[in-house]
Amino acid sequence: MSVDKIVMAFASLVVLVSLGLSQAHDIKWLWLTAFVGVNMLQASFTGFCPLATILKKTGAKPGSAFK
Repeated sequence: MSVDKIVMAFASLVVLVSLGLSQAHDIKWLWLTAFVGVNMLQASFTGFCPLATILKKTGAKPGSAFK
């Protein structure tokens, strides 16, 4: 998998888990969903994603979005 696909899969997983936790435990888990959304928005404008940087350092195959 490329860095781009891993980042999108991880973001989707975090959003779904936080939505589930907000329903099962506490509505404050929605702040995690908001954080992921804001991070994805800023990454779309700046091209900087902390997870992509970490994945590149660990040797994941680069994609086209996060160079």
